Amino acid sequence: MKTSLERLYNGIVKENPTFVLMLGMCPTLAVTTSAMNGLGMGLATTAVLIMSNVMISLLRKVIPNGVRMPAYIVIVASFVTIIQMLLHAYVTPLYNALGIYIPLIVVNCIILGRAESYASKNKVIPSLFDGMGMGLGFTVGLTSIGLVRELIGTGMIFGLQILPKSYEGISIFVLAPGAFLVLAFLCALQNKLGVKGANRHVKEENFCGGDCTHCQSMCADKDKEGNK
Repeated sequence: MKTSLERLYNGIVKENPTFVLMLGMCPTLAVTTSAMNGLGMGLATTAVLIMSNVMISLLRKVIPNGVRMPAYIVIVASFVTIIQMLLHAYVTPLYNALGIYIPLIVVNCIILGRAESYASKNKVIPSLFDGMGMGLGFTVGLTSIGLVRELIGTGMIFGLQILPKSYEGISIFVLAPGAFLVLAFLCALQNKLGVKGANRHVKEENFCGGDCTHCQSMCADKDKEGNK
């Protein structure tokens, strides 16, 4: 249970795919013109992540090593097709808004990355929580970006008028450059709040201080050999 909760926490906070690992940038920047679009894409990706992680974990000892990536893609594509058909049937406006980015979930590097690095090497329950954590982290990232872009760009959140009707939205925030601006701002905010990023766990004393003579690292040994 501890491992499962740790995978959930890591996916949402420590290894957040959007703000820490910087994965899945194509849908992140393209569909987050509104909070609803971001939430819809995040939840669709979460469903695919959970189902594909569970299936790949169940079949991890059956899939031959030489064809594992094609097998993963077939599994992911099957679940994406199911999600796409459900969205088309029951949430048609969201399906139309997300458009081509729904089938492109198949090649989302978050899904294939978790399949290769975690689900194919671990049991079902931890893999399920790993997919859930990564999916929820992705959902939080997309929804946060969509909230900021929609609020500043139109004065609304989830289609509800928040700012006064006299507010004239800043149109750049619902255009492509706005996605980059908001992503950069939220990543900077995450760093400011002290959430450790992908390469921020290295202690300062591990960095080179320039004193190669008294350094005990391997690079110092190579430097000494090169000077002989």
